[in-house]
Amino acid sequence: MAQNILVREANELDISTLIVYNRALAKETENITLNEGILRLGIERTLELKDCHYFVAELNGKVVGQSMITSEWSDWRNGVMWWIQSVYVNPSFRERGVFTSIWNYIEALVEKKPEVKALRLYVMHDNKVGTSAYTNLGMKNSGYVVYEKSHQA
Repeated sequence: MAQNILVREANELDISTLIVYNRALAKETENITLNEGILRLGIERTLELKDCHYFVAELNGKVVGQSMITSEWSDWRNGVMWWIQSVYVNPSFRERGVFTSIWNYIEALVEKKPEVKALRLYVMHDNKVGTSAYTNLGMKNSGYVVYEKSHQA
Protein backbone atom coordinates (compact mmCIF):
# COMPACT_ATOMS: atom_id res chain seq x y z
CA MET A 1 0.00 0.00 0.00
CA ALA A 2 3.01 2.33 0.45
CA GLN A 3 2.98 3.16 -3.28
CA ASN A 4 -0.20 5.23 -2.75
CA ILE A 5 1.41 7.36 -0.04
CA LEU A 6 2.44 10.86 -1.08
CA VAL A 7 5.03 12.61 1.10
CA ARG A 8 5.44 16.35 0.85
CA GLU A 9 6.65 19.30 2.87
CA ALA A 10 3.94 20.59 5.18
CA ASN A 11 2.41 24.03 4.72
CA GLU A 12 0.00 26.39 6.49
CA LEU A 13 -3.00 24.30 5.42
CA ASP A 14 -1.61 21.42 7.52
CA ILE A 15 -1.35 23.33 10.80
CA SER A 16 -4.60 22.01 12.29
CA THR A 17 -3.62 18.41 11.56
CA LEU A 18 -0.09 18.96 12.88
CA ILE A 19 -1.60 20.29 16.11
CA VAL A 20 -3.88 17.26 16.48
CA TYR A 21 -1.08 14.81 15.70
CA ASN A 22 1.49 16.46 17.98
CA ARG A 23 -0.97 16.53 20.87
CA ALA A 24 -1.74 12.85 20.28
CA LEU A 25 1.98 12.05 20.08
CA ALA A 26 2.72 13.79 23.39
CA LYS A 27 -0.18 12.03 25.11
CA GLU A 28 0.74 8.62 23.68
CA THR A 29 4.48 8.74 24.33
CA GLU A 30 4.87 10.85 27.45
CA ASN A 31 1.33 11.15 28.81
CA ILE A 32 1.43 14.94 28.66
CA THR A 33 -1.12 17.38 27.33
CA LEU A 34 0.41 20.08 25.16
CA ASN A 35 -0.95 23.61 25.31
CA GLU A 36 -2.66 24.09 21.95
CA GLY A 37 -1.86 27.81 21.71
CA ILE A 38 1.85 27.34 22.37
CA LEU A 39 1.93 24.35 20.02
CA ARG A 40 0.24 26.36 17.25
CA LEU A 41 2.83 29.13 17.61
CA GLY A 42 5.63 26.54 17.57
CA ILE A 43 4.34 24.88 14.42
CA GLU A 44 3.78 28.21 12.68
CA ARG A 45 7.36 29.23 13.53
CA THR A 46 8.69 25.88 12.33
CA LEU A 47 7.12 26.46 8.92
CA GLU A 48 9.02 29.78 8.70
CA LEU A 49 12.47 28.42 9.61
CA LYS A 50 14.98 27.48 6.91
CA ASP A 51 16.70 24.69 8.87
CA CYS A 52 13.57 23.00 10.21
CA HIS A 53 10.98 21.21 8.07
CA TYR A 54 7.76 19.35 8.66
CA PHE A 55 6.78 16.57 6.29
CA VAL A 56 3.38 14.95 5.97
CA ALA A 57 2.30 11.70 4.41
CA GLU A 58 -1.00 11.62 2.55
CA LEU A 59 -3.08 8.61 1.64
CA ASN A 60 -6.02 9.25 -0.66
CA GLY A 61 -5.74 12.99 0.04
CA LYS A 62 -5.80 12.60 3.85
CA VAL A 63 -2.78 13.44 6.00
CA VAL A 64 -2.06 10.21 7.89
CA GLY A 65 1.45 10.83 9.24
CA GLN A 66 4.04 13.45 9.99
CA SER A 67 7.65 14.02 10.86
CA MET A 68 9.96 16.98 11.26
CA ILE A 69 13.67 17.46 10.73
CA THR A 70 15.85 19.96 12.51
CA SER A 71 19.51 20.68 11.85
CA GLU A 72 22.45 20.51 14.22
CA TRP A 73 25.93 21.62 13.21
CA SER A 74 28.68 19.09 13.95
CA ASP A 75 32.18 20.47 14.17
CA TRP A 76 33.48 16.90 14.49
CA ARG A 77 32.05 16.03 11.09
CA ASN A 78 32.20 19.47 9.49
CA GLY A 79 28.60 19.03 8.49
CA VAL A 80 25.01 18.85 9.56
CA MET A 81 23.14 16.23 11.54
CA TRP A 82 19.46 16.02 10.75
CA TRP A 83 17.32 15.14 13.75
CA ILE A 84 14.06 13.41 12.95
CA GLN A 85 11.40 14.56 15.38
CA SER A 86 7.64 14.60 15.92
CA VAL A 87 7.15 11.22 14.26
CA TYR A 88 3.47 10.33 14.33
CA VAL A 89 1.25 8.07 12.28
CA ASN A 90 -2.51 8.08 12.74
CA PRO A 91 -3.30 4.80 14.56
CA SER A 92 -5.78 3.79 11.83
CA PHE A 93 -2.96 3.86 9.28
CA ARG A 94 -0.10 2.24 11.17
CA GLU A 95 1.75 -0.74 9.70
CA ARG A 96 0.94 0.42 6.17
CA GLY A 97 4.33 1.90 5.30
CA VAL A 98 3.48 5.50 6.23
CA PHE A 99 6.63 6.21 8.25
CA THR A 100 8.74 4.19 5.82
CA SER A 101 7.51 6.49 3.05
CA ILE A 102 8.43 9.57 5.10
CA TRP A 103 11.83 8.03 5.90
CA ASN A 104 12.49 7.27 2.22
CA TYR A 105 11.55 10.84 1.29
CA ILE A 106 13.96 12.26 3.88
CA GLU A 107 16.74 9.88 2.81
CA ALA A 108 16.26 11.00 -0.81
CA LEU A 109 16.74 14.60 0.36
CA VAL A 110 19.92 13.61 2.23
CA GLU A 111 21.33 12.07 -0.96
CA LYS A 112 21.13 15.52 -2.59
CA LYS A 113 22.76 17.30 0.36
CA PRO A 114 26.35 16.20 1.01
CA GLU A 115 26.51 18.54 4.01
CA VAL A 116 24.14 16.19 5.88
CA LYS A 117 26.37 13.65 7.58
CA ALA A 118 23.82 11.62 9.55
CA LEU A 119 20.18 11.18 10.46
CA ARG A 120 19.41 10.94 14.15
CA LEU A 121 16.36 10.63 16.32
CA TYR A 122 15.56 10.00 19.93
CA VAL A 123 12.98 7.49 21.05
CA MET A 124 11.52 6.70 24.46
CA HIS A 125 13.38 3.67 25.85
CA ASP A 126 10.15 1.67 26.26
CA ASN A 127 8.87 2.34 22.72
CA LYS A 128 9.44 -1.16 21.36
CA VAL A 129 7.38 -0.56 18.19
CA GLY A 130 9.39 2.56 17.37
CA THR A 131 12.79 1.02 18.06
CA SER A 132 11.88 -1.99 15.95
CA ALA A 133 10.73 0.21 13.06
CA TYR A 134 13.89 2.35 13.20
CA THR A 135 16.13 -0.72 13.35
CA ASN A 136 14.34 -2.16 10.32
CA LEU A 137 15.14 1.05 8.43
CA GLY A 138 18.86 0.59 9.11
CA MET A 139 19.25 2.82 12.14
CA LYS A 140 21.13 1.70 15.23
CA ASN A 141 21.35 2.76 18.82
CA SER A 142 24.08 5.41 18.91
CA GLY A 143 24.75 4.83 22.60
CA TYR A 144 23.89 8.38 23.62
CA VAL A 145 21.54 9.16 26.48
CA VAL A 146 19.68 12.46 26.22
CA TYR A 147 19.65 14.73 29.27
CA GLU A 148 17.40 17.74 29.59
CA LYS A 149 16.90 20.71 31.86
CA SER A 150 13.70 22.56 31.07
CA HIS A 151 13.39 26.33 31.36
CA GLN A 152 9.68 27.08 31.41
CA ALA A 153 8.40 30.54 30.59
